[in-house]
Amino acid sequence: MHVGAARSEGLVTLATRACAAKLSRKNQDVVVAAGASQLDLDAFGVDMGDGVPVAAFQIKSSDAVCCMEYRVYSLEKMPRLLRTIAGGDFYSAADIGLDGSVEIWTHDAAAVNGFENLALSELDFPPAIALRFAHGQLADVSVEFQSYFDDQIATIRAGIHSEDLEDFKASDGRLVALATPSSAERLHRLRMVKIKILEIVWAYLYSGRDQNAWRLLAEMWPPADIERIRAALLSARARGIRSQADHTSAGPAPGKKKHAQIFDAVSKSRSGARLEVTPPAAILLERPPISDVRRSDPADRDVTLELVVDGAGKVRSAEPVGKMKGADPELVNAALSWKFIPASKGGRPVASRLRLEVSLQQ
Repeated sequence: MHVGAARSEGLVTLATRACAAKLSRKNQDVVVAAGASQLDLDAFGVDMGDGVPVAAFQIKSSDAVCCMEYRVYSLEKMPRLLRTIAGGDFYSAADIGLDGSVEIWTHDAAAVNGFENLALSELDFPPAIALRFAHGQLADVSVEFQSYFDDQIATIRAGIHSEDLEDFKASDGRLVALATPSSAERLHRLRMVKIKILEIVWAYLYSGRDQNAWRLLAEMWPPADIERIRAALLSARARGIRSQADHTSAGPAPGKKKHAQIFDAVSKSRSGARLEVTPPAAILLERPPISDVRRSDPADRDVTLELVVDGAGKVRSAEPVGKMKGADPELVNAALSWKFIPASKGGRPVASRLRLEVSLQQ
């Protein structure tokens, strides 16, 4: 696999800021992208549910578009494209529940960018969606993660002030009548309330709870504008990422939720023995700038982090160990965005626990 700057007649064309990627096997190349403005390898060697290792790339064709494509390639025999998903702002394959099932998480950016004249950048919580790709089928499984959406809803609700809510309910909903210089501050406050209400409604809609969404709309939206905004919400959702799914999950399977086994990629069972798994291999490790205080302290030359890496190669937890248990919180937070080729056992990707030493002196 190669990901890097695009080439023209064999020369790297850094000035154009164009990205390219390809998969190669037995001197045969499969071009993933040749001139993208952004390109990221999200997952490599991951099993999304078919028992076949895949590579997944997210690609932004140009800076002029709002969204990225997600392309999943089989790594079995000659690499081939299995599925393309379009319309998300950023994708991440992950096993967030550590139950052995990998989902593709994104936001339905194409559906809501420009909705009610709102830019995607104005939203703190664009509608999230969880997809599962297995047996050649793409399923919307967001309904299986209602607790994830409930946490979002609680956070958004906490940011709505009752006085601003009542003021918004007395408006026309569109807020066009307030677009004058003298009312700029009030317009900003009401616009923020409107965004938060829409974000809560989306959280209910995308997690399969339409009735909750409509009850909240009746509670918080200007009464005369409810039918219009409800129709607009349904229209936007219908043209979004969900339309690309082959089916929608009915909800989590009944019974106790399973937990994936987390294999030890640190210690060996006995002297001279081999690890039980092939350890994860790093794809992307970004460290935040180290503070001058830490850099000048000879006692703080490095810190060891213990990571739990899921079967998709994403970090589920990061904890400092040893003498440096008070490690910089920014370093710990950065570690949660690191990506790996997952550990493997018998050729299958598995969740693992490993320790990584990070220098604080460079």
